[in-house]
Amino acid sequence: MPELPEVETVRRTLIGLVAGKTIQNVQVFWPKMIKKPADSEQFIDAIKGQTIHDVERRGKFIKFILDDYTLVSHLRMEGRYGLYQSVETFDKHTHVIFTFTDGTELRYRDVRKFGTFHLYLKGEEEQSLPLAQLGPEPFSAEFTEQRLTEYLKKTNRKVKVALLDQKIVVGLGNIYVDEALFRAGIHPEREASSIKPREIKRLHQEIISTLQEAVDKGGSTIRSYVNSQGEIGMFQLELFVYGQKGEPCKRCGTIIEKTVVGGRGTHFCPKCQK
Repeated sequence: MPELPEVETVRRTLIGLVAGKTIQNVQVFWPKMIKKPADSEQFIDAIKGQTIHDVERRGKFIKFILDDYTLVSHLRMEGRYGLYQSVETFDKHTHVIFTFTDGTELRYRDVRKFGTFHLYLKGEEEQSLPLAQLGPEPFSAEFTEQRLTEYLKKTNRKVKVALLDQKIVVGLGNIYVDEALFRAGIHPEREASSIKPREIKRLHQEIISTLQEAVDKGGSTIRSYVNSQGEIGMFQLELFVYGQKGEPCKRCGTIIEKTVVGGRGTHFCPKCQK
């Protein structure tokens, strides 16, 4: 699943592709993706004639800011957007098409059909699910060392599991939790409440710096991720532990190991993360 850096990269490319375009028509070939309103025909009727003014991000969600509505999109495992000419053909994995008045189309393609769309009156999206329960953005003033400390101290869950909870900070997924924990020198199976203040301080710093570096590199191309212009991310070249099972640690030379924590494949260095 794309994490914050990948979604931010998609958001940035989408702005250049669709900002200022007016939606002439919408085609929905897989209605189950439309979560709000439940009737896909109502969804279509509502956004016909609407202009896309901006594309924002909240956690791993993309927000299309229209005249009267906010369209909240989640890519889930393999969702992709692409801009095409309306005369170009599309395959069976293209499930939603937004046709613009200039003859171009924004197409949403999703092999596994897990992506979702929620449509809200503008301004109501942050008070409703799925956005209402999200924690602060990692680059915001609200994500403080104190907030992270308070959250970790009150849970006995393993720190890897705790950090995947989007209520404490949004955007972290399997890749970047593994990387931030490695950089902070914390074993992923430590109980969250056992993490010491000096470790939390470093973890807080490494969460922010890891995500920022990944954003700067355009995200990590793991499995099928590409941005909205078909370009791959490059942060996978900077990964220390994720996907490195059996390889020597870039810091100490110890072989990287893989285990399962909270049902997720988890990579770590047994020497750097005791």
